[in-house]
Amino acid sequence: MFKTIFIGLALLCLPTSVFAQTDLSASTITTAILKQDSNALVKNNDVQIHILDYNRMLVKTHRTVTIFNESGDYKGYTYESYDGTTKIKVLEATVYNALGEKIKRYKEKDFKDVARADGISIYNDDRIKYLDYASAKYPYTIEFVSEVEHKMTAFIPRWSPLEGHYTSVLSSSYQIINDTNIPLSLKESHLEDYNITKKGEFHYVAENLTAIKPEAYSPEFFSYAPYVKAALQTFDMKGVKGVNTSWTDFGKWMHESLLVNTRELPESVKNEIKALTANATTNIEKAKIVYNYLQEKTRYVSVQIGIGGWKPMQASEVDRLSYGDCKGLSNYTKALLDVVGVPSYYAVIYGDRDIRNFDKTFSSTEGNHAVLTIPNGDDYIWLECTSQKNPFGYIGNFTDDRDALIITPEGGKIVHTTTYEAAQNLLKTSANIQLKAAGSFNATVNIKSYGTQYRGTKGIEEELEKDQKLRYKNMWDNVNELTVERFEYTNNKDLVEFTEQVTVSATSYASKTGNRLLFVPNIFNKITYIPPRYTSRTRPLKIDRGFLDEDQYEFQLDDNLEVEALQQPVTLETKFGTYSARIDHLENGNLVYKRKLFVKKGLYPKEDYKAYRDFWVAVSKYDNAKNVLLIKSQNQ
Repeated sequence: MFKTIFIGLALLCLPTSVFAQTDLSASTITTAILKQDSNALVKNNDVQIHILDYNRMLVKTHRTVTIFNESGDYKGYTYESYDGTTKIKVLEATVYNALGEKIKRYKEKDFKDVARADGISIYNDDRIKYLDYASAKYPYTIEFVSEVEHKMTAFIPRWSPLEGHYTSVLSSSYQIINDTNIPLSLKESHLEDYNITKKGEFHYVAENLTAIKPEAYSPEFFSYAPYVKAALQTFDMKGVKGVNTSWTDFGKWMHESLLVNTRELPESVKNEIKALTANATTNIEKAKIVYNYLQEKTRYVSVQIGIGGWKPMQASEVDRLSYGDCKGLSNYTKALLDVVGVPSYYAVIYGDRDIRNFDKTFSSTEGNHAVLTIPNGDDYIWLECTSQKNPFGYIGNFTDDRDALIITPEGGKIVHTTTYEAAQNLLKTSANIQLKAAGSFNATVNIKSYGTQYRGTKGIEEELEKDQKLRYKNMWDNVNELTVERFEYTNNKDLVEFTEQVTVSATSYASKTGNRLLFVPNIFNKITYIPPRYTSRTRPLKIDRGFLDEDQYEFQLDDNLEVEALQQPVTLETKFGTYSARIDHLENGNLVYKRKLFVKKGLYPKEDYKAYRDFWVAVSKYDNAKNVLLIKSQNQ
């Protein structure tokens, strides 16, 4: 993962020099609207950034936050990171009670000094000084002051006055003082929708921003929340000078300063990979062999040292150690492909289940992940080099359907990654079910998953047996007293198809009422979740990924059972998708249940949310519809 300054960390590092007097008594917060839906109130967050040279900046922060409850504790962060290029010059904090009375003041020596573990890296050279404070009473207020000198300017902290959900803001300011002749690029987003004043070219003040509650199926927070980001056109990244006036020259800088001379491999490895691909007749065949070689030889481990957040380790080192991080493994794979003459590009991207794009209109140090891409006609094949399980070219749910920056010798280029269409994201479930008059059943279930629903990357095959069984019990928790008897898996990476064959039984699924047996035919893919209701929806409706579920179950009825009443066929058609379900009585006496649920991705106005929720209410209703069988003999 890249050692970038993410939004939360950027806010930590944000600094200020104008330390206005702030009323620290929580009881004097008379503006009720700022307390509504708020776990914390930012009374002031003043940030001032002094650009001293292309490779030096001073960041000052003065921050005062009132914490209303336990959920808001994290907003009272009091820490700064540092390393060989970062020096903490001032660090102090003061804690106040609900009346604004000082509880304790902390100097820098009172802060704990530890290595900044990120939970990923086996080693990094960052350290962090933080205040270990926990309050037993609410509300309380923390005032935090810091001054940090950076000997690099690649990551100028962005300003996000609204820091996330459930946080209100009394006052927040952001000012950049550029003492150089280097042009400073700036981008403002969504400021016009909030109470924000521009005091000067690089000076902003926000006041009285009310807390925002999250809403299900909303666009990501910073697609509507205000922010300002800045980038120097000549910058320094840990001693490496760069030029950034466009994505083209930013990518050219990456190619020439970070990636060149990192791909030397031992002759023995070159000979080995040439021998493995000797009989391959196309670049794609060669690339598949190389990708398989990568997966069998290496594993993902992160090491963040020096400029390691952006510069990959040497390909020869990855080969020697048989591990690397996303940058090292992607660069290593490119080195292997270079040996066999397959063109490929290193690429920077935002990796996450939530889709986040590069900003096409503003070049800066963005991204948190590296991948590799292979040109394939007018398209690209994307390789996730950190995975030992991904099929060749599969990137579902982590780097799919988003803009990435590919690094070419000519410069950077924004390219969109693979988009999986709804029909490709298929979950196909079939089952043969023996239904007994006592309400029990035995069933063999076959599940095939594809696209973003593909389950072959989850490591299911390697789980302990008890965890595998628990997985199915949780998945089918609508079935009481379910027993998972057998299961087997087939992972076809060429087709990107994962097959699960599961044998299960249950002693009490259908319910008896007199001489009737009531049962719900949708046993294995029932919708129970209903999106929350909002009396006043404020955000658009966003569906990131569409999908298709197809289900077909055949019921073999006990000899003492006969059909009395079956649910009527149903079809729902909406702008969001379609649903159909029916159960038919076959000539052989069996029942067959067929169901199809198709959901489209898209961005819809907030007024459509109620209709979207109504669609799911209807789907859940029909998924839970009961059918009636007659028990012919009570003695059975």
